[in-house]
Amino acid sequence: MWERLKRLFRSIFGGLIERAEDPELILQQVIRDMRDKVPQMNENVAQVMATQKLLEKEVTSLEKEIQELDAKIRAAINQGRDNIATTFISAMQEKQTALERTREQLESARAASQQAIRFRDNYMLQMKKKQAEAMRLISEHRRARMQEQLAQTMAGFQVGDEASTFDEMREKVSRRMAAAEAKMELASGGIDSQIAEVEKEAFSMQVQDTLMAYKRQMGLVTEEPTPAPPSITGETSTEKTLGPSEKERVAE
Repeated sequence: MWERLKRLFRSIFGGLIERAEDPELILQQVIRDMRDKVPQMNENVAQVMATQKLLEKEVTSLEKEIQELDAKIRAAINQGRDNIATTFISAMQEKQTALERTREQLESARAASQQAIRFRDNYMLQMKKKQAEAMRLISEHRRARMQEQLAQTMAGFQVGDEASTFDEMREKVSRRMAAAEAKMELASGGIDSQIAEVEKEAFSMQVQDTLMAYKRQMGLVTEEPTPAPPSITGETSTEKTLGPSEKERVAE
């Protein structure tokens, strides 16, 4: 029963946590955590390198002291002071022992420094790869979320109140446009509209006649001779000028 109860609570809270998890926020937090580790890692590397620097200085100092003791030993021997030379020799042997021990520590410190630097560089490389992968996943998550929103929007257009509303409004607009076109056709095809067109044409002709009158007064237009009307007998002006003999030839 206890196992079943634990399984029940795990399923309930596990489902709640899974629904509450946002991949984008979690990945951003992972990136921040990885960046926060870099300063501490640099501090550790700096401490290891500081130990190496101290040992290097200690080696240099011991080598210098050994050289000084060697010179003192030679000077004491030259002066015939063997007891003092023996004291300097004992001190030099202690320094040499310390120098060997310090050199061994220095080699270990150098190896530790190189290892720490390689570990830091490897971590930085892995962090950059993880950051690039996290940014790619964040971009894909945003694209997936946008596609889900578009899919929901398109589904709303296909079914539901929005689709019926668009159809209803489209039908109303079509009916209103048809009624307006019918009214316009009736208004433009009536007798009043035809009379208005005739009056407009007459007014235009009056304007043109007035314009021509002004041009004639100003001498801008020369009047053309009007043709003579035909005679009552049916003879043309050419027949009047012809003689009888010529008329007979024309008639023939």
